[in-house]
Amino acid sequence: MRMHIPIQLRWGDLDAYNHVNNVEVMRLLEEARVRAFWKPVTGEAAPTAVLNAEAGSDTITLIAGHIVEYVAPIEYHRESVDVQLWISAVGGASADVSYEVYSQGRLTVRAESTMVFIDSATSRPRRIADHERAAWEPYFEAPIAFKRDQRMLRNGP
Repeated sequence: MRMHIPIQLRWGDLDAYNHVNNVEVMRLLEEARVRAFWKPVTGEAAPTAVLNAEAGSDTITLIAGHIVEYVAPIEYHRESVDVQLWISAVGGASADVSYEVYSQGRLTVRAESTMVFIDSATSRPRRIADHERAAWEPYFEAPIAFKRDQRMLRNGP
């Protein structure tokens, strides 16, 4: 199962070619990730939002890496884009978050981020808690098969 996080585009997200700039695509992914995993200070939270987002929280999340594949340009429109995300791998202190971004019903971006959980008091990685795994488990799916990975399988390293 996937989480669907609607994200509104901004006019300022466009570049000189009149589509959403690659840097702004990363912002869309970040916004969806924050909404999916961090409890808001006010308002309704997603069922997967189990991390404390308040100042002084005991957990910090860091991104260890991103893979992004642009499938089609995202042109400006007033409807939200649909950022679909799921957990594609879980380790002791990290999780891979996979994404597909749909704009007006069309797949535009595939991506994956490795998120590391850090204890804010010690600045060291901290284990993912059982209640966090339980909240995220319904959203475990296979990782994305990126085009470059498929080329490597066909052609070898």
